[in-house]
Amino acid sequence: MTTFADLGVDQDIVDALAHKGIVDAFPIQEQTIPLGLPGQDIIGQAKTGTGKTFGFGIPVVQRLGLDPAPGVKALIVVPTRELAVQVYEDMDMLTSNRSTSVVAIYGGKAYEGQIDQLKAGAQIVVGTPGRLIDLSNQRLLDLSGAVEVVLDEADKMLDLGFLADIEKIFQKVPAVRHTQLFSATMPGPIVALARRFMSNPIHMRANDPDEGLTQANIKHLVYRAHSLDKDEVIARILQAEGRGKTVIFTRTKRAAQKLVDELGDRGFNAAAVHGDMSQEARERSMAAFKAGKRDVLIATDVAARGIDVNDVTHVINHTIPDDEKTYLHRAGRTGRAGKTGIAVTFVDWDDLHKWALINRALEFGQPEPTETYSSSPHLYSDLDIPAGTKGRIVTAPKTQPARTQPARAADAAGDDQPAGTTRRRRRRSRASGDERVGTSFATDGGTTPAGTDEPAPERNAEGAGTHDGGGAEHHDGRPAPRRRRRRGSRGGQTAAPGV
Repeated sequence: MTTFADLGVDQDIVDALAHKGIVDAFPIQEQTIPLGLPGQDIIGQAKTGTGKTFGFGIPVVQRLGLDPAPGVKALIVVPTRELAVQVYEDMDMLTSNRSTSVVAIYGGKAYEGQIDQLKAGAQIVVGTPGRLIDLSNQRLLDLSGAVEVVLDEADKMLDLGFLADIEKIFQKVPAVRHTQLFSATMPGPIVALARRFMSNPIHMRANDPDEGLTQANIKHLVYRAHSLDKDEVIARILQAEGRGKTVIFTRTKRAAQKLVDELGDRGFNAAAVHGDMSQEARERSMAAFKAGKRDVLIATDVAARGIDVNDVTHVINHTIPDDEKTYLHRAGRTGRAGKTGIAVTFVDWDDLHKWALINRALEFGQPEPTETYSSSPHLYSDLDIPAGTKGRIVTAPKTQPARTQPARAADAAGDDQPAGTTRRRRRRSRASGDERVGTSFATDGGTTPAGTDEPAPERNAEGAGTHDGGGAEHHDGRPAPRRRRRRGSRGGQTAAPGV
């Protein structure tokens, strides 16, 4: 294996990588770093998860020097917020032994913190096109000194309609610069972009041999499943032997949130990343997933572009993707860095035509998905699920405190009362010495004999009981209930209770 030191990387960067357990270079890094360090323009073609961030990031950091002057010297443009966070974290790690400062610029977060970092002299900017152009137009981001420019996942930028924004950004950076472009595929518009804005670039391909390796590392399972049974099937897959971090893809934001709630109710530790969440909430979910505090992440396709976690063991397609490119992107969340993984895809009856296209394009040789239910024996054997597993994690019941007082009718009605009401009513019962099982207590402290319709006396603002005339009482001194008095009197006498 080739180490980063072998590639001519500065020792402080080598040390920063080694601190994270990264010593050997991946193929795309072996090809691009030796060219990028002296300033050669590069087109790097490699799929996500092959280490391309370090492939372009190490040359950028090293070329800026140990102590670069304040101000933006390098610009890395990415298509999504999640990827911006991921690349920022990697670049921040590479510069940990230098004075170089990195800032992430993307939408969904307040401007102030990002502007403050720019004013403080950050030298490397990682950002999404919209927010970069916004701050540049406000003259809060000066790109005139950005001599290092990187476009990451250029094909995704094309898909999201960012190509016009990229051209605007190139107009704001110096004409003489070092430019690197990375893309999993090279459609015509990306080739044209490279010709316009790059100087004699060398095209490096690392995805042919690497993609073959990745596909060999991933076990692909395709099931024709009923929509009403999917949650149960997923819950059983999540209890498979050796199951680690798992990413589940849904087609819509609503489906993602619904599945998070369902799995949480079944006892699983799941988090979500989708467009209806605030940026802060999405980042918290990603951080919890990376740290292992949550081991299931449910995501939509766009939000998942920043999922760069090496220890994902399972990917589950809750709904089949629309095409083979999206399928490969989803499946590529597992089997990363040479590890093995499992990709499970559910195909609804109405989506069989989509699977036919994906199967033909990727040459899977499985035209008919296997009809599968949560009770199907092959589900257990395919995924190494222990026999007898059900779709709910069984936890020990919580110990209930022993009752020292007889149950009261108020306890039965307590479900509709505010929390804490029942306990306060018991205390009042004991204080009054009334230990009758059939006595219930109103929330304001009044009492009503069990089996009657008698209401508690109403309270005025001071909390005292209110009575018409204020003088009518029972023989035991209690005030006469108000509603019973309204029903009339006999010969000018107040009717006694129960009469």
